[in-house]
Amino acid sequence: MELMALLRPGARGWRPGVLGRALSTAPTTPAPRLDLRGIYPPLATPFTAQGSVDYARLEDNLRLYAQVPFRGFVVQGSNGECPLLTGPERLDIVARVRQAVPRHRLLLAGSGCESTQATIELTAGMAQAGADAVLVVTPCYYRGAMSTAALVLHYTQVAEASPVPVVLYSVPANTGLELPLEAVLALAPHPNIVGLKDSGGDITRLGLIVHKTRCEDFQVLAGSAGFLLASYAVGAVGGVCALANVLGTPLCQLERLCQEGRWQEARDLQHRLIEPNTAVTRRFGVAGLKQAMEWFGYQGGPCRAPLLPLSEDQAAALRRAFARNGWL
Repeated sequence: MELMALLRPGARGWRPGVLGRALSTAPTTPAPRLDLRGIYPPLATPFTAQGSVDYARLEDNLRLYAQVPFRGFVVQGSNGECPLLTGPERLDIVARVRQAVPRHRLLLAGSGCESTQATIELTAGMAQAGADAVLVVTPCYYRGAMSTAALVLHYTQVAEASPVPVVLYSVPANTGLELPLEAVLALAPHPNIVGLKDSGGDITRLGLIVHKTRCEDFQVLAGSAGFLLASYAVGAVGGVCALANVLGTPLCQLERLCQEGRWQEARDLQHRLIEPNTAVTRRFGVAGLKQAMEWFGYQGGPCRAPLLPLSEDQAAALRRAFARNGWL
């Protein structure tokens, strides 16, 4: 299936604005609006014992994920250890994933950097490497200066320059900065900003964003499996969920149950996902996610320093979180 067939009919095309015309990296042809509906695993990055990216193990995972009805994949997210990768590694991983993944699976690549210029340049590189859209996290090193006005200007300049659609990304647990509601609402009408991945877990906020952007072609993705059902209930269109690296099929099943209005079954399944999700995210982090992947037949492997592996006690607690809920 061609990628164009997965785009919304009649969607608005991208047209460069004043900022776009001023930047040499600006696109010159319209880009239709992407339909983001579905579940996406933020791919983990396997490493060798020597600390190099293990592309063979990454491709092994992709072959297994081909059997799961994911909408696509996120590359270079928090769970991909993107802050620990070099620039060339980041681009190379996107290119390798694109080569291994059929075109009907969307590829979203993380391109957020601390400066607007660096983000624009990396976004162009990600597009050239094969990304269908980019996921742009909030700059946060100077978080005290990241006002609504500063963030709106940052994302507008990135969107104007980007050759592919932009998805806003708010992950306050990692950045210490939540993308303000006012900024989201100001950016939602931009024709090259197609949605938001929100990992904060505030369902009231998610529902309000869906409601306030109902007249825009703007899509909200839940950033965690722990509140996926609640997100669907208030109008989210999908999720980018770390747990999908481990329990991809159940998460896609949860999506289907919500779409079909089978809320009791969806609730029962959601309950079984909450504790494992917490374990592979805020409790044990990337090391916990990679350990759980190994138990379910995927290639997790070691984290890159300075991240440490789990202790024996931590691994035992992680295993209990899955076993208590019937997954192991």
